[in-house]
Amino acid sequence: MSAPDLLARGVVENLWPARTQMALSLGWHIVFACFGIAFPLIVVFTEWWGHRRRDAALTELAHTWAKAMGVLFAAGAVSGTLLSFEMGILWPVLMDRFGEVFGFPFVLEGFAFFVEAIFVGVYLFGWNRLSPRAHMLSAVPMVLAGIAGAFFVVSANAWMNNPTGFRLDANGHVVDPRPVAGMFGPSTWPQFTHMWLAAFMVTGFLVASVYAVGMLRGRRDRYHRMGLLIPLTVAAITAPVQIGVGDWIAKTVATNQPAKLAAMEAQYETTAGAGLSLGGIYRDDELRYALEIPYGLSLLIHHDPDAVVPGLEEVPPDQRPPVNVVHLAYNVMVGIGVALLLLGAWFGLVWWRRRRLPTTVWFLRAVAVSGVAAVVAMEAGWTTTEVGRQPWIVYGVLRTSDAVSPAPGLGYGLLAVIAVYTVLTVFTAVVLRRLARGHDTRAPQEVERRADR
Repeated sequence: MSAPDLLARGVVENLWPARTQMALSLGWHIVFACFGIAFPLIVVFTEWWGHRRRDAALTELAHTWAKAMGVLFAAGAVSGTLLSFEMGILWPVLMDRFGEVFGFPFVLEGFAFFVEAIFVGVYLFGWNRLSPRAHMLSAVPMVLAGIAGAFFVVSANAWMNNPTGFRLDANGHVVDPRPVAGMFGPSTWPQFTHMWLAAFMVTGFLVASVYAVGMLRGRRDRYHRMGLLIPLTVAAITAPVQIGVGDWIAKTVATNQPAKLAAMEAQYETTAGAGLSLGGIYRDDELRYALEIPYGLSLLIHHDPDAVVPGLEEVPPDQRPPVNVVHLAYNVMVGIGVALLLLGAWFGLVWWRRRRLPTTVWFLRAVAVSGVAAVVAMEAGWTTTEVGRQPWIVYGVLRTSDAVSPAPGLGYGLLAVIAVYTVLTVFTAVVLRRLARGHDTRAPQEVERRADR
């Protein structure tokens, strides 16, 4: 077999394990990235509120959350390091051709990570060693670095969706690279805002769900009530804003990635007055069993019921994304997002009318499952973003199959990564569980007495 044939065979064999490994790594890491973005701000706010009100329960809650934040940051650092290696190992053609354009935000993210790591350490070890004011001020760089790191990573992904900041010569080589321009393409701000808000929703609902389970088990002390109230309030406030940002990002996709939008709606024919499809299965260039809101898509994208929305028929068959995956993932994201919005509205209405946290069994059950639901919605959103870009790794410029490494043995790398993430998941769960048990073993009355001092 000739060298070109061996190379082509290696690419075909490596494409599935490389994509699976990248999907697993991103899907695992993004949950911890959410905590890195949102949790520090929630923790510092709780600490500030506890000092201001001289509330021992709030201060103790912030201290517990700070310890959990350190554990989650460590786990996220491991997965983030693996991802940085995977970019070069799995996709060498991407890094070789376009690294000088979109590699710049990864460099900046490295600086942001080190700043965040330093001040996470200062914040954790400075507890009870610094004055309250100095301790909370030490958290400011930690919070800002977490947000900055998220921006740099998302800007690199946004560049892959809408590549800018370079030109290609007649031989397909990159010329005139402008990394800063590449960072601020048309998708950067809507995608980052969408991710930033998603981080607060995921963190808020996940943390609240832990305390909802505790309250269902009879722990109704102030410590558990505030553990549910604070993160749930953050998530409930974020949810309606996220819906508005979702409209913004949908318009961005419609303008710059019409094939992705057509796949999200499973729309084959270019249609004037296009309807908004809910559910259904795409088969033989037709969406079946779906519910349709007449004129909904045209109104959503163009605010005009008669506007024309391009369909998949305008995209060559070899350039269409996997429609069912994208369509169903998009529907899962939107459906869960609306359900979480309604949960937040339930909470807000009861608080507005009665000035208290709803404590009915069904409300607590809904909050208990909201954390997992928020994670599923976020993962579905990333699936929509990444799979909807296929078959391109750099939209319209470089195919995923042309960027993968032809080196042998990527399948073994996938098995190794699965093993690493399994160990990390078990380790993280065990440590967090021990942190929780440290408070479960204390009588609720003890926390109440400390709060009343």
